[in-house]
Amino acid sequence: MKYSTVISTLAFLLLSTSLRAEQYQIVTEEWAPYNYEENNQITGMTTEIVRAIMAVTGDNFDLVLLPSMRGSRTLSVRPKTIFYSMFRTQEREALYKWVGPIVEESIYPYQLAFAQEPVNTLQQLLSAPRITTRHAGLMPDLLRSLGFTNLDTSATHNRQLYRMLLAGRTGIIVGDTAAGVAHYSRKLSIAPGTLRQIPIEIYRSSLYIAFSLDSEGEVVAAWASALEQLRQSGEVERIKRRYEMVSSPAP
Repeated sequence: MKYSTVISTLAFLLLSTSLRAEQYQIVTEEWAPYNYEENNQITGMTTEIVRAIMAVTGDNFDLVLLPSMRGSRTLSVRPKTIFYSMFRTQEREALYKWVGPIVEESIYPYQLAFAQEPVNTLQQLLSAPRITTRHAGLMPDLLRSLGFTNLDTSATHNRQLYRMLLAGRTGIIVGDTAAGVAHYSRKLSIAPGTLRQIPIEIYRSSLYIAFSLDSEGEVVAAWASALEQLRQSGEVERIKRRYEMVSSPAP
């Protein structure tokens, strides 16, 4: 074999190894019905949209589900990382490159429908004995910034919020969109009419796909273009409708 051929072969192998080492990784967290694990598979509304995007772009990136804080940290420290679903806040705006929006959602607090003291005003909410939310992430930080000093952040998973509420260990929970509440109501066999949405919108924003800042512009643009194609074809709406129907509590 010629010396030049050996050099070319080695260069190709080194390049291939380098490309594999720099492969993008997609990270998400447990937040139903958008992204969650079921039957040892990562699924959910946004998960299906992300996979549909890769079907258009031809990408086949690894997808892993991590605890919330670990997932956020991975997006911040690991090169070429993609995270979904993420609210696009002012504080996060410059930290990532964004593709979306995927869907606009609101988060409200919930209490039991038969609670002796129904909460209807912000002042009542601020002075409630206890409001339980997840231990980390957007919600506890947001609620603290709004002046809430009555937070219980002992729940590590959203499912715990409902179990604590039903067991009388808390009076109010905050953490899910209406679609999420319907999902967990179905999963935990919570009868329709058991939960009451408190009429105070805590947060409204759109969910996005976030890319680490080192992500190549061509990749981000290809994903944005693919999402728009899926939206124009009606596929995004079909996926959303399917999960909204599954998440809806039985009459």
